[in-house]
Amino acid sequence: MESLFGKMRSLDAYPKINEDFYSRTLSGGVITLVSSIFMLLLFISELRLYFHTATETNLVVDTSRGERLRINFDVTFPAFPCSILSLDAMDMGGEQHLDVRHDIIKRRIDAHGNIIETRADTIGAQKIEQPLQRHGGRLDHNETYCGSCYGAEVADEDCCNNCEEVREAYRKKGWALSNPDSIDQCKREGFLQRIKEEEGEGCNLYGFLDVNRVAGNFHFAPGKSFQQSNVHVHDLLAFQKDSFNISHKVNRLAFGDYFPGVVNPLDGVKWTQQTPNAMYQYFLKVVPTVFTDENGHAIHSNQFSVTEHVKGAELGRLQALPGVFFFYDLSPIKVTFTETHVSFLHFLTNVCAIVGGVFTVSGIIDSFVYHSQKAIKRKMEIGKFS
Repeated sequence: MESLFGKMRSLDAYPKINEDFYSRTLSGGVITLVSSIFMLLLFISELRLYFHTATETNLVVDTSRGERLRINFDVTFPAFPCSILSLDAMDMGGEQHLDVRHDIIKRRIDAHGNIIETRADTIGAQKIEQPLQRHGGRLDHNETYCGSCYGAEVADEDCCNNCEEVREAYRKKGWALSNPDSIDQCKREGFLQRIKEEEGEGCNLYGFLDVNRVAGNFHFAPGKSFQQSNVHVHDLLAFQKDSFNISHKVNRLAFGDYFPGVVNPLDGVKWTQQTPNAMYQYFLKVVPTVFTDENGHAIHSNQFSVTEHVKGAELGRLQALPGVFFFYDLSPIKVTFTETHVSFLHFLTNVCAIVGGVFTVSGIIDSFVYHSQKAIKRKMEIGKFS
């Protein structure tokens, strides 16, 4: 056993020196104090790094196929009534969503921005369930009302029981509704009167669009849209207005879900119209993004950059429809963000490196200072006695 202990003592890499041989100096104390403070600062820095989550960024080719793109929006038009504002979306693949009403909410606001009414539909009345007429003729009391579509019926059984259904039938036919007062349903509901009553009001629209993951556009514009000679046009004659104020504020616009660190450049952007009519265009470059947190949970979303352009619009010109247009295109490059965390073993290794490194360097400095002082003192003594 004694021999075993003796062998263990021979392996001691830290031989002890008798305290009688210690020589403590003022310079050694100063160096010890400075090195201890420096060591403490490095330790605190390493500890903060250990508790901090770092994010790695990589660029890869986007190979995803068949996915959908969700567009979340919240836009306010302070001088554009909800009754005449419509939302359309279309893409390069030919898919069109005209006069979108699902998954969006419209809120009427006054000139001061206060909410007047919240609704999920445009101007129009409920179907009349009372015996009045069938395509112009009265019915018995046992039958329900079936209003005329004024030539826009596809079949004899088609009914247009309110002004909105007449306008929709006209839209499907690709016709413009020039005089709503000539339509019994619109006149009865006071279509033009309600538009005049909402003069000076604004509108806030928020919700989302679910579209194909291909280049396309969505826009906010007055009137119902329809196809005429393969051209997308809006029926503005029904409103009997010469100008439309499309001043707007983009409260929020995002392509996909929120993830930490995302910056949407259009959030809070405001534009005020100075001319009678204008066509405001946003050109967006959408970059697919995947964010993976430290627990491995992945969020598939998008970032985007934007450029803007505005041009005057004249009523009657198909190329310059008054409205706010968002043209988006997708980048073939995908950005991946991955949260990483320093492991405890890595943290322990760095702490040991800090302690050992500072201790060694301070020892070298102390030895240099000590021997320098001895050499100077020796030379001074030699010079004194000579």
